[in-house]
Amino acid sequence: MNIFDRYAPFIQDFIYRNSWEALRAVQVAAGEAVFNSDDHLLLCASTASGKTEAAFFPILTILTEDRPASVGAVYIGPLKALINDQFMRLNDLCREADIPVWHWHGDVARSHKNRLLKNPSGILQITPESLEALLLHKQSELGRLFGDLRFVVIDEVHALLRGDRGGQTLCLVERLSRLAGVDPRRIGLSATVGDPESVGQFLAAGTGRRTLIPRLEDKGLTWRLSMEHFYVRGPGAAAGRDITEARPALDRKTDLAPKDADPGLGYIFEHSRGRKCLIFANSREECEAVTSTLRQYCEARGEPDRFLIHHGNLSAAYRETAEAAMQDEERLQSTVTTATLELGIDIGRLERAFQIDAPFTVASFLQRMGRTGRRDRPPEMWFVMREDEPESRAMLPAALPWKLLQGIALVQLYLEERWVEPLRLERLPFSLLYHQTMCVLASGGELSPAALAGRLLSLSFFRRVSRDDYRQLLRHLLAIGHIQQTEEGGLIVGPAGERQVNSYKFYAVFKENEEYTVRCRSQELGSIVSPPPVGEKIALAGHVWIVEEIDYRRRLLYCEQVRGQVPAYFGLCPGDIQTRVLEKMKEVLAESALYPYLMKNAAARLGQARREALNSGLAGEPLINLGGDLWVLCPWLGTYAFLALERFLKIRCGPRLALSALDSSRPYFLQFKMKAGPEEFFRVLKEAEREPLDPLELLYKREVPLFEKYDEFLPAELVRRGFAHGVLGIGEMKARIRGWP
Repeated sequence: MNIFDRYAPFIQDFIYRNSWEALRAVQVAAGEAVFNSDDHLLLCASTASGKTEAAFFPILTILTEDRPASVGAVYIGPLKALINDQFMRLNDLCREADIPVWHWHGDVARSHKNRLLKNPSGILQITPESLEALLLHKQSELGRLFGDLRFVVIDEVHALLRGDRGGQTLCLVERLSRLAGVDPRRIGLSATVGDPESVGQFLAAGTGRRTLIPRLEDKGLTWRLSMEHFYVRGPGAAAGRDITEARPALDRKTDLAPKDADPGLGYIFEHSRGRKCLIFANSREECEAVTSTLRQYCEARGEPDRFLIHHGNLSAAYRETAEAAMQDEERLQSTVTTATLELGIDIGRLERAFQIDAPFTVASFLQRMGRTGRRDRPPEMWFVMREDEPESRAMLPAALPWKLLQGIALVQLYLEERWVEPLRLERLPFSLLYHQTMCVLASGGELSPAALAGRLLSLSFFRRVSRDDYRQLLRHLLAIGHIQQTEEGGLIVGPAGERQVNSYKFYAVFKENEEYTVRCRSQELGSIVSPPPVGEKIALAGHVWIVEEIDYRRRLLYCEQVRGQVPAYFGLCPGDIQTRVLEKMKEVLAESALYPYLMKNAAARLGQARREALNSGLAGEPLINLGGDLWVLCPWLGTYAFLALERFLKIRCGPRLALSALDSSRPYFLQFKMKAGPEEFFRVLKEAEREPLDPLELLYKREVPLFEKYDEFLPAELVRRGFAHGVLGIGEMKARIRGWP
């Protein structure tokens, strides 16, 4: 029996109504796996390839043939918007088969949730945070709600595997399975998995089952891709080349553009006219600024506002308005967005995506471009790279177009190697361990220390955590009042812990954007989101400042003004740039290849950068003299390996080489003063690398780097060890030093 014949009649009817001439390869592969095995499944296929239908056609067939006595399938999605979109799609499919589809997140009405609680059945679509809340508040009802659960589908699995959120999702699935007494099959869906085998192992963790990963034929790529470069400020700021029939990017009449017009945004303004587009920015702050500028263009030109905005800090009403407008085929509006519209949502016949500057990962590039190209149109993305024009006396490598190089590297890595960032699973998840400890105690009540350790440390994601580590955590939580011990010796949530658990923000393990007031002595400078650790630098009020002290409780940051530049990025994904990307940037700079998607300005800027790198020796040598005792080191290392090298130089090698004025532009280059020459520099580094290195040596004195959301509630020793052993890329750093001359 072929897969189509195996489908339930209502699914066959759905296929006939939509005039599908044949099943896609991903649908055949999924059907064979679900119908003919009891294994887990990882479906890796391009955006808009039909992965969701591929997974649910056989699931729905099985659920109709043998109706479950509870919720039969749970669909976990990373975004509310994705849940809403899939809810509408599945509802249409399931209505005639009388299979209820429920969605559950913070914006869903209580009445809808109550109907599920009264009649647990069908398919539940939920975010990890809402599933956490459900386990926390409805533990006594989990057997009734999920006692016959057959499948757990994790959509956009690559997005959930970044940082602690992926670990939380895995913990939730394991906890739910144990509490409800079920062993559901797990199905992961993704368009951008770099290492399918590792993801398959992660998906199956703790179950004893294997994960099937069908090998689907790649039909090749047809992309419409362009990349243009603009100077934002300086005498060379210009509109650039016109790539289509549209008008030039900027009208030279000054009254038709906003004051201090940004030519790159003017280019987007003109080439989005009369089209439905997505405009991707890399941060919420940039998203707001870009939207404001584009609306100023509309006002200056006397045109109606045609730009919407969508990011995670907006209200549900604002987000849903943008989603509805983009789904309306008649409205030719464009939406400026962050990663919130990067994933899975079908928002109609999009004609074009713009990417402002380079994204941080190949995965993001592929996801964002994949928003277009549906309904038999090729994916289309226009990169718009911007930088301030370097001063004539600017020294390398500060004068290089790093964003342009990064964008080219991301594209070429996928075109040439099909490379996508692999999982990063070596971290020590102490912050998540705190969170899950509080969740288990809050939902289950009093537990002995041994029983609590048994429940938590048996979860697959905590396999690297020792019992001694956990004992130290529990003692600390007792000391700060987050848990307390009963007369019988059991553990319960303490008064301080209740304040955390009872907050609606507790369900999430990712950091919310919280503003910190920045002060220099008594002067208030402004505010920033997510401050870096003490000793790092920030840019504010037109100057650069080094962080001296952080008061996390009062959200205050104290700093002193310094000279130099601000590090490029600090933090987890999406700001984590992997080493392979930096290595490819070096290759791009050193080779002479021409890339057909580069437009006039971008090609000229790359050519200029290549000449400068060749003349200076930067394309071949990692250490370059800038004159006198001033040096620059380009290690071509990813964010966390670069961070390890930066600390290695300061702490272990700096005194031996008399390094001073070390100025980091992470993860691109390090500038410093040094009396020694290259031979002595590399000799000292190699000697230091061969000596035994405790990762804790690379933390500054009294530094407690609060890197994850709940680190502030951990003992300082665990925070320091988690950062040193799980964040710093020491292995990559040491390998790079060994490879230097």
